[in-house]
Amino acid sequence: MKKDHVLVAGFAQFPKGTPVYETQKVIGCILIIDKTTDIIVDASFTFILDMTNEFISSLVRGKCIKNGVEAIIKELEEKFLIPGQRAVIQSVIAAYERYHDMK
Repeated sequence: MKKDHVLVAGFAQFPKGTPVYETQKVIGCILIIDKTTDIIVDASFTFILDMTNEFISSLVRGKCIKNGVEAIIKELEEKFLIPGQRAVIQSVIAAYERYHDMK
């Protein structure tokens, strides 16, 4: 890790009544961000299945969040089609807001 990297996390609850809520009630988004470039260096999500975690992480890794996370949200809406999609998006927004508050 470089000295300009920070780790931020955001969390959101899955909607009640969905299958994913029954196995894990909350989703976490963990981002490592380079403060000098505002680029997401690495990402991880707290999904039980590695395939799901890696797929979502690949959608956010390498993205610049200097001007917000709208591009990431759009890509998640187009490519990550599960019942808990909004919770995943909310966890990304929460992580971004924590980062933004720190800056």
